[in-house]
Amino acid sequence: MSDQYVADRMGCMDVMAKYAKGVDNRDLELYRRCFSDDVVVTGFGEETYTGGDEWTAYVKEALEAFGPTQHMMGPQLVDFDDDGVAHCRTDVQAHHYMADAPDTTLTLWATYENDMKKIDGEWKIIRHHLVSRGTRIQKDQPPA
Repeated sequence: MSDQYVADRMGCMDVMAKYAKGVDNRDLELYRRCFSDDVVVTGFGEETYTGGDEWTAYVKEALEAFGPTQHMMGPQLVDFDDDGVAHCRTDVQAHHYMADAPDTTLTLWATYENDMKKIDGEWKIIRHHLVSRGTRIQKDQPPA
């Protein structure tokens, strides 16, 4: 295993850590930097989003339905092809407090299937696909 392989793998993992930090802290500039200008995003409903700006605008609007969120990234697998593309699989569990009902949470279990490429020396997501494993909406019960 080469030092470059380890550095590239860590670079891809850092993209997903910044993804979570950006969305959970509502730092959409950091979040936007995770994506290439021509990223293609699928799996978040029927729509296909093309471009980092279009996708980030959608996320900004979607976040208005939620109060605090926490995206916990699980194991990540990374395979590199000969063209310099990293094919990444990252499990995620995301908790979302509802803005209009703070005692209600939406939990998502999913897998992000991403392709990443180095652009100007930084790993960026060029294809982002969500595979939903399930969701649950739960109202907190008062203590007994």
